[in-house]
Amino acid sequence: MQQEETMIYDNAKKLAEEMRSSEEYRTYCDARERAFQNESTKNLIGEFHKLQMKAQANAITGEQDPELMAKLQKLGEILQFDRNAADFLMAEYRLNTMVGDVYKILAEAIDIDLSALEA
Repeated sequence: MQQEETMIYDNAKKLAEEMRSSEEYRTYCDARERAFQNESTKNLIGEFHKLQMKAQANAITGEQDPELMAKLQKLGEILQFDRNAADFLMAEYRLNTMVGDVYKILAEAIDIDLSALEA
């Protein structure tokens, strides 16, 4: 059992290394560096992420907050006008999609129900 467990962790570390070498991750790192050079852009992205988290929490609990959604939409529109911010958010989305896909593959392999996470 010990050797089998070690192989699982070794494979996980190998997967992590492959993900760090992926185009998605490299693009994300480059875009983050460019976007975060500007302190204002960095702060706006941070605020955008906070609003996203609140909106996701509301979606889980069934709470509706039109004001929050309006703020999130407006801030998203503002960030789209900043090329570096827009590039970062797109790269972040692509990286998160890859990570989510890997998680789904793992969850399916061990029969974990992810239906509660689907929108």
